[in-house]
Amino acid sequence: MNIKLIKSVTVFLFMCLITNAQKSNKKDYPLKEDVETIDGIIKAYYDVISGPAGQPRDWERDLSLHHPNALISVTGMDKNNKPYIISQNLSEYHKSFGVPKIGFWEYEIERETQKFGNITHVWSTYETTAEKNGPVTERGINSIQLYNDGNRWWILSWMFDSERTENQIPKKHD
Repeated sequence: MNIKLIKSVTVFLFMCLITNAQKSNKKDYPLKEDVETIDGIIKAYYDVISGPAGQPRDWERDLSLHHPNALISVTGMDKNNKPYIISQNLSEYHKSFGVPKIGFWEYEIERETQKFGNITHVWSTYETTAEKNGPVTERGINSIQLYNDGNRWWILSWMFDSERTENQIPKKHD
């Protein structure tokens, strides 16, 4: 056998092994446990956004949670104490979030769920930290709208507002 042919076949087989190893490490989204229950999708919602500084988030998993037409809205008060809202689609949100320069973990601490037919509204109180299980740096409420298509749950939209001196989280959501 020709030595060049042996080298070519060896390289080809090696590349096939690498490709198959990469495919076996890649998860097939959506994960069943992420989308079969309200608890699952809310847990995944918080898991996806949380992580250490410099670590890209798993946007592929996040895409699998959100309906293709999902709307993301960020609200708050500007430096002149005027309310603002920034609405964007999921890919715009991912781009604006980027790769965090500091750690960011978000934890649900209380939930109110209202369900009617195939729609659900989740009022989810959260805390954020800069270190996993570290001291709380911020709190607020996420308003998450879900839809069940008969097979799974989808996040249709979400928005949040942060707690501030003049915007305290009500005791019933604390």
